[in-house]
Amino acid sequence: MLLKAQSISKSFGPVRVLTDVSLQINRGDSIGLIGVNGAGKSTFLKIILGELKPDTGELIRNTERIGYLEQFAESSAEYTVRDVLGRPYGHIENIRRRMREIEEAMMAGGDIDWNALAEENARLESQLASCDVEDEANLRRALGKVGLSADMMDRTMDSLSGGERTKVMLSRIVVQADDCDLLVMDEPTSHLDITTVEWLEDYLLESHCSLLVISHDRYFLDKMATRMLEIDHGRSREYRGNYSDFILKKMLDLDRMEKEYRKYATQKRKQEEIAKQLHHDQWFLTTHKTRQKLIEKMEAKEKPEENREITVRIQTAHKSGKNVLTCKGLGVELGGNTILRGVDLDIHKGDKVGICGSNGEGKSTLVRALLGEVPSSGELWVAPGAKIGYYSQHHEALDLRLSAEEQLLQLIGKERRGEARQMLARFLLVGDDVDRPMSTLSGGQRARVALCLMLLEETNLLVLDEPTNYLDIPSKHAVEEALTEYGGTILTVTHDRYFLDTVCTRIVEVRDGTARMHTGTYSEMRGRPNVREVVMDADEYRVLSAFTNWVTGRKYAKGDRVLITPAEQKSFEWAMEQGKLKKTGGRQRKKVAVAKDERKGA
Repeated sequence: MLLKAQSISKSFGPVRVLTDVSLQINRGDSIGLIGVNGAGKSTFLKIILGELKPDTGELIRNTERIGYLEQFAESSAEYTVRDVLGRPYGHIENIRRRMREIEEAMMAGGDIDWNALAEENARLESQLASCDVEDEANLRRALGKVGLSADMMDRTMDSLSGGERTKVMLSRIVVQADDCDLLVMDEPTSHLDITTVEWLEDYLLESHCSLLVISHDRYFLDKMATRMLEIDHGRSREYRGNYSDFILKKMLDLDRMEKEYRKYATQKRKQEEIAKQLHHDQWFLTTHKTRQKLIEKMEAKEKPEENREITVRIQTAHKSGKNVLTCKGLGVELGGNTILRGVDLDIHKGDKVGICGSNGEGKSTLVRALLGEVPSSGELWVAPGAKIGYYSQHHEALDLRLSAEEQLLQLIGKERRGEARQMLARFLLVGDDVDRPMSTLSGGQRARVALCLMLLEETNLLVLDEPTNYLDIPSKHAVEEALTEYGGTILTVTHDRYFLDTVCTRIVEVRDGTARMHTGTYSEMRGRPNVREVVMDADEYRVLSAFTNWVTGRKYAKGDRVLITPAEQKSFEWAMEQGKLKKTGGRQRKKVAVAKDERKGA
């Protein structure tokens, strides 16, 4: 056992962040830590690392050899790249820390082994003296592994781009890996392109270290995690397996808990009614008290917490023609440099096209060229009926001085305040979050406001730049379901491989100065097993007359209840048109197998 946290709780003033969180990390473990934004994941990590003390609970650490990658890369002008690679958990710092401990022990005196401490101190001084040359070589090698030049060593962190800062933090993990028993990482794939993320996955799989990772990257969690720990409403629940296993098991758990609670509530209510009737009919006896004692001895079942969910529906404008966008031999030159050349694309109505590639290859330039924002050569045609909606990951359209409500009212008119608040509530923005300046909102909250603005306009062509950035996993699911249901055409730049597999029917890979279209998902393009099982909201229908779904071969009898996800709508289209199905208004989450052809028809 490397580390054990038992019944950890933590409050900040009146706000209770953690109520009862437990975790044991053994050698060889690879654990994914998940929960909605604000659930307390980062707080729990800081407690594990000793940066915060828990209010109650027990923490046992059997190793100090812990590597840590922070969520937000160091950006201070105070530190150079060389400084960051060695702090605060690097091996040189560990040596110096131990030397300070020895010095303090000697100064304090008491019952200590002076000879042993003197020998250890001399050995550490020798290691420290020899580390300068060795460490410089290790730092340069670590930078090279993530694609950074050794010339960056003396640059200050504030002079680097966001992606470069994150790669420096990854390099720090490389430096520490050989000396660590446990690597703790908070959103390690944020701001990384797919190539770098896949390099990180391969590197971690070969590492001997145990892993504890906070991540909203579901593809990453599917590949890396063997256990999942969810923090929800201040409590933890552990599941064996990766993210996909967690989703299935949690759904079964919630279903079981709901049934147990309903059974308990029904039995308790029935017994209370009997006790009340006995007290009324036989007031002169104590029979009702005996019945009341039996009720008190019943094993209480906890009602499952009700999680609010984002509900997103994207309105589709009048459909354009079959061909939406076509380019042939498209080329882009900027500042005398050729960015793209020989790009041929043919995008049709209903296509959901994902654009991926390494940073700096020209993904954003391609989109800007297709929208006519930068000059290009070759042939380019966009359907005259295209009504374009644009979403930017940087949220340039937002005025951070305004509140979320004020931002929406600027677009739809001040007299529609109720409608604005209703729209924001669908994205779980209520109360103070609606009235505060957006400069004080989190990245995820700003992303939801930007999505609100996009949804207020009817479109038939959505152009999205990293639509899942800053969103937690439930929010990503909601956006993916809405985009899967969307009847128009989608063109999206993203590094989210799970999104590429779940939503996109075609992939454009930008590489080596050109772009190539592939039919199918990202996993199919890479020749990997496709992510065929996804979780979606399903509408409940009641069968009015018997029918057979000839796509699946399944027969349905009158009175049956059927859950239908957006991915399954097409296979039930005939039955709906014939009046054999009636929507009840109920909704549940359902795990479904989504084949390539089904995704195209969704």
